[in-house]
Amino acid sequence: MSSYDTNLDRNSANYVPLTPLTFLERAKDIYPNYEAIVYEDRSYTWSKVYKRAIKFASALEKIGIKKGDTVSFLAFNTPEIFEAHYSVPMTGGVLNTINIRLDANTIAYILEHSEAKVLVVDRQLHTEVKKALKILDKKIIVIDINDKHADQSKLEKIGDLEYESFLNTGDENYIYKMPDDEWQAISLSYTSGTTGNPKGVVYHHRGSYLMSTGSAVAWNMPNRLNFLTIVPMFHCNGWCYPWTIAMLNGRTICLRNIDVKKIFELIDKYNVTHFGGAPIILNMITGAPESDRKVLKQKVHVLTAGAPPPSIIFKKMKDLGFEVMHVYGLTETYGHVTQCAWNDEWNEFDEDKQNEIKARQGVRYPNTEGVTVMDPETMKEVPYDGKTIGEIMIRGNVVMKGYFKDKGATDKAMAGGWFHSGDLAVMHPDGYVKIQDRSKDIIISGGENISSIEIENTLSKHPSVSIAAVVAKPDEKWGEVPCAFIEMVSDKPTTEKELIDFCKETLAGFKVPKQVIFCELPKTSTGKIQKFELRKQF
Repeated sequence: MSSYDTNLDRNSANYVPLTPLTFLERAKDIYPNYEAIVYEDRSYTWSKVYKRAIKFASALEKIGIKKGDTVSFLAFNTPEIFEAHYSVPMTGGVLNTINIRLDANTIAYILEHSEAKVLVVDRQLHTEVKKALKILDKKIIVIDINDKHADQSKLEKIGDLEYESFLNTGDENYIYKMPDDEWQAISLSYTSGTTGNPKGVVYHHRGSYLMSTGSAVAWNMPNRLNFLTIVPMFHCNGWCYPWTIAMLNGRTICLRNIDVKKIFELIDKYNVTHFGGAPIILNMITGAPESDRKVLKQKVHVLTAGAPPPSIIFKKMKDLGFEVMHVYGLTETYGHVTQCAWNDEWNEFDEDKQNEIKARQGVRYPNTEGVTVMDPETMKEVPYDGKTIGEIMIRGNVVMKGYFKDKGATDKAMAGGWFHSGDLAVMHPDGYVKIQDRSKDIIISGGENISSIEIENTLSKHPSVSIAAVVAKPDEKWGEVPCAFIEMVSDKPTTEKELIDFCKETLAGFKVPKQVIFCELPKTSTGKIQKFELRKQF
């Protein structure tokens, strides 16, 4: 042991577990009267957000929520889910944000698997949630969000408690719980079930803190920016921006529903400086009619991720006054961990070449220790030739703790000391990564991952279907959509419409195939479907 390891012990004066909860504490202390969040006619300062989070945390503790308990949220981008990023961890609990577009069976599975003790849910989602609660074989506490800006014709009471009245049962002098260890879980996000049932991805306080700081540096985010929430806060905790924005004393402008006219109006009204969105959002913006657009008063910075964007989108956005940076990441990495960082020497290239570069997934974030492309069998890096395909591998403090209650999947994902992304890519000579394909048959539609297996399993339940194979079909609006190839039972004919309607009965709308093609499926000698042959048709 060296002298540097003697009488230089860790103590409460020189070591505090990293947690993004301290960002809100600081914002409340230093900028108490600055506007923190805006939603329609509601506006809260940082002192108000802090007080509301404290009271909600206290109310949760009063009904028994403690360290390690799961609190689930099914909510649109409204102040309630923003507050949850602080209130739930303040109890020592774990925030589980659920995709609002999921079907009842999947919601029920997540509530069961996550061991959720409480579900906070927007009343507009009552149809699927009520079904899910009937499927669930246990009782949980349900707290309704009653939003007057929701479609009132679609609102029905779900639970016995209501968010605002429940919050007001809490004590505003409640002393919140700092994590004992920065490795302590802070949130649980479920993947889109790319191999059947979704897997629960566990984040810790340390990773959430580092993701927030790293994002601010990588994107050159200034203090007091105006951030528009287009990325759902249920997805990777909104790419961790509910924490980042507090650190920067930014202002969050909530967008409940994706509406391109509303996006332009909010940008204009609140001088929005930053937002993130999948390429589908960028397509909506560039394709908006003149009547829906507003001329930008200033440059607006945009991050895009979720699907490989076509290079032309960068030109279209630039022409409107938006500066787009392409990033890449996964649920398992707290959101984006690579960026297409710009080199000034590329300014000499023509516009087409520049846009081609911008479409690359790029290089590692400052908060990511390693991103490379390897042969997954040998775990050796591929040559930097822009041609040799390997798998994107990631290492660092913003890789998940692991999959909740799934050691086998965790060990497989972390094999060889690297996180295996499942995305196939090449490495260019300058060290920039570019995705070529996906090793899993994931369909990424509008930024959402869709399991081909889940759709195939649904189709196979139809009496006329002998074999089903689902692949991604390129789509101008959504990037990709599911397309089903069907071998029918010979004496039981069916139609494309019948199968699509059949899928609509049990699948979320975005998972339903947009096209059905009847044919004999190409197979290997062992009977395995050759999906690459199906993709060739597109």
